[in-house]
Amino acid sequence: MNRKGYACLPEYLTPQQLSQLREQVAEQACLHRGEYFAHHGGAEVASSLLAVLGAAPEFQGLLADIYQLGAGEPAHSDRIYLVMRCVQGQTGRKESNCFHFDASLVTALLPVEIPQEGDECGDLLLFPNLRRIRSNALLNVLEKALLQNRLSRRLITRAIHRGLLKPQRLQLIPGNLYLFWGYRSLHANEPCNPATLRATAIFHYGDPHAGSLLTRMILAHNQRRARRASTIGEQQPV
Repeated sequence: MNRKGYACLPEYLTPQQLSQLREQVAEQACLHRGEYFAHHGGAEVASSLLAVLGAAPEFQGLLADIYQLGAGEPAHSDRIYLVMRCVQGQTGRKESNCFHFDASLVTALLPVEIPQEGDECGDLLLFPNLRRIRSNALLNVLEKALLQNRLSRRLITRAIHRGLLKPQRLQLIPGNLYLFWGYRSLHANEPCNPATLRATAIFHYGDPHAGSLLTRMILAHNQRRARRASTIGEQQPV
């Protein structure tokens, strides 16, 4: 992760596990009528195989060990924040190219459904390890505010299209597990064809600024935004 920007554990899921997750995702995608949604925990995630995977002691130990190697100390909390994210439809395009730094130091990405044909397959774009862990939450917030806004994201996207910026481009393979320093790496997914589905599970572990008021406010804001985006998807006509 320090040298290449990411690590990959191939075939992390068995074919049976991947098939089960795909069935669960397909059911949710149908309920959202072919539009974008993201579940930040909740009943939809708790009842899925993802919750079982996230609760496995081996998986928790893996993330804890990686965090300690990256931060030089144990994480403030062992909690894993699990997100089920599905990019599809026109609303999915609006949720693409949203470059950001994660709140957590360690990000584990588990692709479930990834388009395999065409020019728009939702590849992961990664600018790895652009920054170190900041000494306080305020500096972290200021950096995120500078880059995580509509204008900055538009400029980054245009610079990539013109070849001025060259991120790592990861063509994700369903069932593999990808690990990277989410807090330190600016990243986003490219758009997908609206008729296709890009479904990923994201496991966030270890917030270096856990417990600060700013961190709690940002987490609450992100969760409200995710709920609004999912609600819009539910309201789209069939």
